[in-house]
Amino acid sequence: MDAGARVIHVDVMDGHFVPPITIGPLIVAAIRDLVHDRGGILDCHLMIERPERQIEAFATAGADVITVHPEATPHIHYALSAIRDLGVAAGVVINPGTPVEMVEPVADIVDLCLLMSVNPGWGGQRYIPASTERLARLRELLPPEVVLEIDGGISLETIDEARDAGAQLFVAGSSVFGAPDPAQAFRTLAARL
Repeated sequence: MDAGARVIHVDVMDGHFVPPITIGPLIVAAIRDLVHDRGGILDCHLMIERPERQIEAFATAGADVITVHPEATPHIHYALSAIRDLGVAAGVVINPGTPVEMVEPVADIVDLCLLMSVNPGWGGQRYIPASTERLARLRELLPPEVVLEIDGGISLETIDEARDAGAQLFVAGSSVFGAPDPAQAFRTLAARL
């Protein structure tokens, strides 16, 4: 955050929707004040089955944005509406194998659309080249006020094409935290935007 980051992307995994298990509302609550006091927001990406059962816990913990996968719930419209009803920005996530047209039924109730440019669940994967065209198609499908976010394989080699295809928010994990100087790696990426 000292380097200028204002969005902290929190990957939440349950060991079911994706094989790894990571953090939950307890950790979001633990970092909430640290992030919010510095002018940042918590973008919580729920890679969990039946996310509608956990939305309130993440909202209470301090999430500013909650994104959910259509494949994780039989009621995506309900889940997204529940997020908004709690005063949190709602996002829908599109996996590499998910048709981008899946956003059409919910395009009017989302604040953000997250395109996965890798398979969800593991860091350090390479950017899937077809993601660039999928970003451009999503930008055409979505209302202009919906933020288009991309997650996976974002680095100096991929950020320009993702930006040019319409991405506005970029999740960079390995390319930042795997660098000898994460703050400088972030600044170098941010300078491309």
